[in-house]
Amino acid sequence: MNKIKELFNIQYPIIQGGMIWASGWKLASAVSNAGGLGLIGSGSMYPDVLREHIQKCKKATNKPFGVNIPMLYPNLEEIIQIIIEEGVKIVFTSAGNPKTYTAYLKEKEITVVHVVSSVKFALKAQEAGVDAVVAEGFEAGGHNGRDETTTLTLIPMVKNEIDIPLIAAGGIATGKAMYAVMALGADGVQVGSRFVASKEASSHIDFKKMVVNAKEGDTQLTLKELAPVRLLKNKFYQDLAALYAKGPSIEELKALLGRARAKRGMFEGDLEEGELEIGQVSGLIDDIKPAEIILEDMVKEFNATQNRMKLISI
Repeated sequence: MNKIKELFNIQYPIIQGGMIWASGWKLASAVSNAGGLGLIGSGSMYPDVLREHIQKCKKATNKPFGVNIPMLYPNLEEIIQIIIEEGVKIVFTSAGNPKTYTAYLKEKEITVVHVVSSVKFALKAQEAGVDAVVAEGFEAGGHNGRDETTTLTLIPMVKNEIDIPLIAAGGIATGKAMYAVMALGADGVQVGSRFVASKEASSHIDFKKMVVNAKEGDTQLTLKELAPVRLLKNKFYQDLAALYAKGPSIEELKALLGRARAKRGMFEGDLEEGELEIGQVSGLIDDIKPAEIILEDMVKEFNATQNRMKLISI
């Protein structure tokens, strides 16, 4: 039995990433109904909005789903209580110390998974008592690790050091990529960018179209002095690059970034001044389709790749 399928009681070891401004209840329920694990991204939601999304997701699916919580969220305690009150049984934590709430959540019989970008933090998460870790390479979109370790390198290094189930993330949008990381030791995958370009994603249609049109080299990891983030190159990115050429201070970077720029770009569709978070794998995404079909295509390609590899010897 696959460890991730068993841990979450799902059909396929495919998790939809809990992304800000993209993964509301429609996407999470669609992925869960298709046999994966859907996650509601709480990082872009006020507490009352999160409660509404959880309640709608419960009505839309009778399959397991979870909530992703950035640990730096300002209303963290309130978010945690809403999750408990609404009976959510799976929580993915990120961007913070897993020791903060892991023991408390597990006391409430909640399965806890933490997202990491290095072996060091994977070991800390295991020590904190999480049920699994997501090891995310720096190809991934959105906020990222500072070490710039690629998924291809990170997965086997983490696998060698931990005893709990391992989920791979970063640069995974196809069944072939899923096969590759599982060959390296992952028990399942977390997929973000591919589900941004889905019909059910709550991100703006113009942002989805820009993801589909992205080519190799159209994303860049930046803002390392604040919190590393991978973005599509647009006017805002070019403004950042111009500022970097002058050797900016932290205060100058914060002033340019301002507030709510990610919402402006990904949710409201301002492709010039918005922050457009997406992974390198956007260069392989060429259409917008239902989450169910995305998942089905990944599974079919994974199985076809597995069968083909059985015929290859060296």
